Amino acid sequence: MSAGGGTKAIIAALVANLSIAAAKFVAFVITASSSMLAESIHSVADSGNQILLLVGGKRAERARTPQHPFGYGRERYFYAFVVAVVLFTVGALFSLYEGWHKWSDPHPVETPIVAFGVLIFAIIAETFSFRTAIREANHVRGKQSWVQFIRRSKSPELPVIVLEDLGALLGLIFALFGVTMAVVTGDGRWDAVGTMMIGVLLAAIAVVLAVETKSLLIGESAGPEMEAEIVKALTAGPEVPKVIHLRTLHLGPEELLVAAKIAIDHDDTASEVARGIDAAEQRVRTAVPMARVIYLEPDLYQDEKAKAPSAG
Repeated sequence: MSAGGGTKAIIAALVANLSIAAAKFVAFVITASSSMLAESIHSVADSGNQILLLVGGKRAERARTPQHPFGYGRERYFYAFVVAVVLFTVGALFSLYEGWHKWSDPHPVETPIVAFGVLIFAIIAETFSFRTAIREANHVRGKQSWVQFIRRSKSPELPVIVLEDLGALLGLIFALFGVTMAVVTGDGRWDAVGTMMIGVLLAAIAVVLAVETKSLLIGESAGPEMEAEIVKALTAGPEVPKVIHLRTLHLGPEELLVAAKIAIDHDDTASEVARGIDAAEQRVRTAVPMARVIYLEPDLYQDEKAKAPSAG
């Protein structure tokens, strides 16, 4: 994923959410609607999350150190995981609590015209933000479905923003539903229903984000297509007749570690092996530019070693 595209989507979402949060808080003070309060907290949480993603992206750019020899690329995964935690605790749990409280002690929505005006404004603003996220994601999504893109993307920012913006739009629709039903029926418990629907929605999005970013934090390999490209590059020259084992690991969204045990001819000299390894590394870097850390171990090919699940 292009870091620039992710940053553009984050900034667009941040600007939209800050303006929407201010409008929602004003509407809550005027209307006393629990749905408006839940949506206000939702927008504040989203704004904080976008700041966290920007901080994570900036910290990930730090140069590698002796203590962190592979750099700080995974900072982006950590901050994306924090986003999921914030979305669940601040957004979902608060909305569920506020909905339960309003259900226990319902109050009519005061000055509903204000709530309707703010919600319509928020839907328009979120639509523009969502459109920006979709456009930036489409640049890198390729032929993947949206589910595949969310699950397979190694860059956390765009999937997070797409899901957050989708959740924001659906949450606004739920809030509009709750407020409308409360006004039409005169029963404030409909406002509580809208609030709890927002809470359930945010909890579901938070769980999806937590599961996906947890996998990235633990460490994911390159996709099958990219690993096939690496093997093809390694064996493209006469120096490497076969790849015995291949292990890949994302050190960050745009940095890949490649470790491979490669077969060599039994009569190759040490200098020939060294030149062959250099040539193979260059082919891999040309074919897969994000393969920035490469370790190749020469060995004689044996069926027993090739079939061993964790040969050294």
